[in-house]
Amino acid sequence: MKSAGRVYLVDDDELILAMLSRTLEKEGYEIRTETGETEFIDKIAAWHPDVVLLDINLPGQNGMDTLKTLKNDAPNIEVIMLTADDTAETAVKAMKIGAWDYLTKPFNMDEVKIVIGNAIENIKLKKELEYLRKISSSFFENDFLGVSKAKRELKEKVERIAEAHVSSILITGESGVGKDVIARNIHRMMHGTAVSSSIPFIAVNCSALPDTLLESELFGYEKGAFTDARKSKKGLFEVASGGTLLLDELGEMKLSLQSKLLRVLEERMVRRIGGQEEIPVDVTVIATTNKNLSAAVERGEFRMDLYYRLNAFSLNVPPLRERREDIPVLAGHFLTAFAKEYNKSIAGFSTEAENLLIAYPWPGNVRELKNVIQGMVVLQNTKVIMPEHLPLELRGSAMPEEQRRQERFVLPAAGISLDAFEKDLIVQALERADHNKTRAAKLLSVSYDSFRYQLKKFGLE
Repeated sequence: MKSAGRVYLVDDDELILAMLSRTLEKEGYEIRTETGETEFIDKIAAWHPDVVLLDINLPGQNGMDTLKTLKNDAPNIEVIMLTADDTAETAVKAMKIGAWDYLTKPFNMDEVKIVIGNAIENIKLKKELEYLRKISSSFFENDFLGVSKAKRELKEKVERIAEAHVSSILITGESGVGKDVIARNIHRMMHGTAVSSSIPFIAVNCSALPDTLLESELFGYEKGAFTDARKSKKGLFEVASGGTLLLDELGEMKLSLQSKLLRVLEERMVRRIGGQEEIPVDVTVIATTNKNLSAAVERGEFRMDLYYRLNAFSLNVPPLRERREDIPVLAGHFLTAFAKEYNKSIAGFSTEAENLLIAYPWPGNVRELKNVIQGMVVLQNTKVIMPEHLPLELRGSAMPEEQRRQERFVLPAAGISLDAFEKDLIVQALERADHNKTRAAKLLSVSYDSFRYQLKKFGLE
């Protein structure tokens, strides 16, 4: 299983180390621990963790000095301070030195997971931005490569919306079409290339957190608002003020939170959980979803007033199969970028290979195309990508009709139960996708909503 990230734990209390290790390993993190009795800065640098949890009161050491040394020696590592002191002075001092955040003992383990997850997400965003800047001097133009009419119209609409500095935007489209990339470009265009990297762009996946945690993440809370609220915390609306808040997979947000989101969009004020003060927020909210929100409104799963509030400025990103003329342009761009990254001398695609790329339906859209090109660049040592270098499923897109007829399912003479057949296919898809519903839906070439309907129909949820 792919690691969720590397976390180095430094604390003189072995019970705390054991508790944190056990919890984080269950979340998929690779863990190393250190009690602080010996020099550990070099050990940390040699292992290259993503995040370090550092006790501020290690015996014989000054936590702030250790933090300074660590940030100087390994500036790309995010450091989260562990402290029994919940005063604001300690937190402010640590943040000024370069700490990502701080956690107060005794820990709320849900908060620990959220803080580490946010740090990891921030690292991923930094790496993505560094990569995009490295492969191109024109970040925006590369994201809008394409010659199709749909792509040109989308780019024009993005430019108009960004120029108008609208406060809330809805981006719809299938998974993998690049909705989050467009959101980042809107942020960049609104604030200008020179300063956009210093202005907050905060992304949160609405489907990745339980409702209660999502609410506290978005709106923040006051000290004592609930049992484990040992200190006040800003919500992401406050953190992103002056910049952009991306609400990814908004269609998964529960109705109770949708009403609170609508209030923020209309009043531009937020109230922390357990608080009385109305806090003004100046933030552009960009929501993305692969769901049909209009249908969700009809089913009572999404608020009509919120839908119309967001839909005033909406962008729909067409799937790659509906703009096939863009495929060679995108494939060529990714090939050039990855060949440079992996130091390969691959000039391009043969005509036959390019035709196969164009013929394939790309259920995973641009993300799938990018991953396929990356895989070929890494695995192949050739000057030109030929059909035999393509994955099997792409070569099958041009399979002769006779072979297609031979490989299709043949109805038995006695007939079958269609419901039983459908159910069996759904179960197989779930098993092959490790019960990831989105991937299972792709295996059956159906939308996520259709797949969920089938799960309910056969009682497989």
